[in-house]
Amino acid sequence: MTAIALSGTGLFTPPQSISNEELVASFNEYVRRHNKAHADAIASGKIPALAESSTEFIVKASGIKSRYVMDKAGILDPEVMCPRIAERGNEQISLLAEMAVIAAREALKAADRKPADIDGVLVAASNMQRAYPAMAIEVQDALGIEGFGFDMNVACSSATFGLQAAADMVARGNARAIIVCNPEICSGHLNFRDRDSHFIFGDVATAFVVERADQAQGANAWEVVSTKLKTKFSNNIRNNFGFLNRTAPEGIGQPDKLFVQEGRKVFKEVVPMVAELIVEHLRENNILPEKLKRLWLHQANIGMNDLIARRVLGRDPHPGEAPNILEEYANTSSAGSVISFHKHSADLKHGDTGLLCSFGAGYSAGSVILRKLN
Repeated sequence: MTAIALSGTGLFTPPQSISNEELVASFNEYVRRHNKAHADAIASGKIPALAESSTEFIVKASGIKSRYVMDKAGILDPEVMCPRIAERGNEQISLLAEMAVIAAREALKAADRKPADIDGVLVAASNMQRAYPAMAIEVQDALGIEGFGFDMNVACSSATFGLQAAADMVARGNARAIIVCNPEICSGHLNFRDRDSHFIFGDVATAFVVERADQAQGANAWEVVSTKLKTKFSNNIRNNFGFLNRTAPEGIGQPDKLFVQEGRKVFKEVVPMVAELIVEHLRENNILPEKLKRLWLHQANIGMNDLIARRVLGRDPHPGEAPNILEEYANTSSAGSVISFHKHSADLKHGDTGLLCSFGAGYSAGSVILRKLN
């Protein structure tokens, strides 16, 4: 069996950041204006008054303290509360592709590879800014890569599902190496007027190179020991935006055309599903949980991550054992676990074993066991 490696990662971080304090100030100003404009209806009981948010509420609910975004001004404007990103002409590279290319170039450099060494491009992300042509083919063209490209979407698990797809193709000889990109403008599908979720997401792009382990040259290359995927249908995280919306005008602009979730149900159902998947995956590979040097988990919620790590390890994780980047980046959907790996893996030693895991809407979950090569 051909051994496969994750041989280099890349990260694009937007230049603009929003603190919890800034986000709360904007949200609360919106609430005050809304309640004032609807004072009579609120007084008569026809509609409820909106409640203000707070930095304490956000940190307690999520562990998030800030997030990077592609447009700060639009999000913080109480009259807009949405990123304002101008359309580009068809002759220009699209924004998601541009973000992916930046991350991809860094991943290629880390893997000590050139575009001529790559045969395929996957763009695996939660939201594509258009239906076609595929973002991956645009990224492929911008990088000057021969071969093929295609898009895939498994929401927050897109990166791990993309990793398995790339690993399988390389193992079968369909490509020498594949680069997987995860560009996410999550602020574009977030309802910044919803108190329970207005703080959750940030924007970012990650990328990683997948190739044969015996060909890997990157200074932080890891063997992909095993992958395991799981999906289970649930409506508890949903986004109903799509091309058929125009056929039902009564639904245009409704809250379900943005990110919506039943947060408590998601927590209750996803934590055991993911923990059981990881434990089973380790058992199948005869790896004891205590042998793991690091857990790179999807960055959705600090409470979920801590509980999953506790159930897998059988104890509270030691500092740095299950690193989180939520405080700085917030939830970046498919990119979160890759950011955690990108920032917190190079210090480990040859032969060390770690596990990268994503989970999210679907429900979907992907577990990847990694062993340090060099």
